[in-house]
Amino acid sequence: MTAVRTHTHAQAVDAAIELFSRKGFEQTTVEEIADAAQVSRATFFRRFRSKEDVIFADHELLLEEVVVMLAETRPEARASQESARTSESAWDPAIDPYVEVCRAARLVFDHHVGQRETSLARHKLLQQVPALRDRELVTTHRYERAFTHYLRDTLPPDRSITTISIAFSAAVVAVHNAILRRWLRNPHLDLRPELEEAFADLRRVATTPLPGKSDGEAAVAASEQRTTSSPADPPAGEGKRVVVAVLDPGAGPDDVARAVRDALA
Repeated sequence: MTAVRTHTHAQAVDAAIELFSRKGFEQTTVEEIADAAQVSRATFFRRFRSKEDVIFADHELLLEEVVVMLAETRPEARASQESARTSESAWDPAIDPYVEVCRAARLVFDHHVGQRETSLARHKLLQQVPALRDRELVTTHRYERAFTHYLRDTLPPDRSITTISIAFSAAVVAVHNAILRRWLRNPHLDLRPELEEAFADLRRVATTPLPGKSDGEAAVAASEQRTTSSPADPPAGEGKRVVVAVLDPGAGPDDVARAVRDALA
């Protein structure tokens, strides 16, 4: 990621948001955005492809940065060439993949806070333009997939179960987005400590074994129960289940019930 490219992307994002806010999304043309960003029409389409994409152009670069940052902590990246040739598993117990995923999500949060005016203007546009909300969902899922792939490949063998990786990645993204939405509604608040505490809670849940089981046995048992029990069958053991649901502050009873029902499904 070069400084020139970063500046160009930031310029295009700011120009597009300003034009959309002032003229409307449908009324703004690609030519107008390109002129405001001081790039040619051909350059615009080569870099951004569409009006929807340019709004999230900075996140394209941010996602690349997240992937690179996570890749640097993968076993093969940290192992020497010699050990990589002589060992099939170079997992480093000093590296906590759960911590690294939270660190990557924190980078995204800090980006939003650091680009306050752009983040607030983009959030306002998302409330007005359904197409942009759809594009935001695509971006969110890409972060989630990047986290899942990293965990699946980097967790030690006794915990590298796909369902665990998916669940933790989804939880990190959901918590990040919930706290980010609070900040967007109240940008004067410092919600970084709350974000850190929430991530710490998720890591504790992810690494806590079931009673009487080792970490690896707990992970396998949880995965097997999720994949082999039918909805009509009573759960194994004492019939207790733990359900995690993330909601926005101020959610009512109906919202809570719906979130729990979705999680159970």
